[in-house]
Amino acid sequence: MRIGIIGAGALGTLFGYRLAHGNDVAMLEVRPDVVAAIREHGLGLAGQPERRRVAISSAARDLFAAQVLFVFVRATDTMRALRPFVNELDPSCVIVSLQNGISNEDAVKASLGGNVALVVGATTESARTLEPGVAEPVGTGATIVGPGGASPDVCTRIARLLAEAGMPVSVAYDIRPHLWGKLIANAAINPVAALLDRSNGIVLSDPNAGELARSLAQEAATVAGAMRIALPFGDPWTYVRATVEQTADLRNSMLADLAGGVQTENDHINGAVVAAGRRAAVPTPYNETMYRLIRAREGVR
Repeated sequence: MRIGIIGAGALGTLFGYRLAHGNDVAMLEVRPDVVAAIREHGLGLAGQPERRRVAISSAARDLFAAQVLFVFVRATDTMRALRPFVNELDPSCVIVSLQNGISNEDAVKASLGGNVALVVGATTESARTLEPGVAEPVGTGATIVGPGGASPDVCTRIARLLAEAGMPVSVAYDIRPHLWGKLIANAAINPVAALLDRSNGIVLSDPNAGELARSLAQEAATVAGAMRIALPFGDPWTYVRATVEQTADLRNSMLADLAGGVQTENDHINGAVVAAGRRAAVPTPYNETMYRLIRAREGVR
């Protein structure tokens, strides 16, 4: 199968490496050093001796023939990344978004049109970049996919594609609870660890960080409840703790963005909880405070 992957960061590299087994993978990346490294050496995964060859380019046109197009850029970059694909993809091409946040469906459809065959999902697969084109998996994750415009049969086909690549995957025909579950974990973990400049494990090792994360998670879960979202867990703090245990050594993407001086996904994480809380008439003081603090930290260069 011809698979396109937009973004060769840690997750793009992880999925690209696994999908390159038995598929024709082409990647899109704007960083010249990453393009050069992957072009010369292929993709690598820590613990795996084999390098896997993929095509890589900084020109979107080299992915126009994709049958499946995975989007692995930050949620803040979705529309910019998809703009070159407007009216260029085959109408049968399936778009797959496993990005952070709950608004990616809207962003993809605003870019490519409301009739796009879109599969959205939540993944707990995590990885860190060791060098350009080489990723190290962190913990053991799984992926859940569901329809964002694609048919159930198409969602099943994408799940089969990931399963054949050796990745744990399931299909949920109402994906919203799972998107909100991941949002709650991100809202509780990412800003706390990022502002403390520590890996995710600080949420469990420091009682003050843990209490703040617990309050953020509970508040976000209250918003979901007011919106009649049936979360896939009973206790949000138990779910967050389990997520931290899997990723304790990971310096999350929000921390990496702050360190790199680039805009975080704050609008799509704590900001999304705040916006949803306003629509549902649920106060969100903890998430709004973290939203403001991250915004202030982004302004300090």
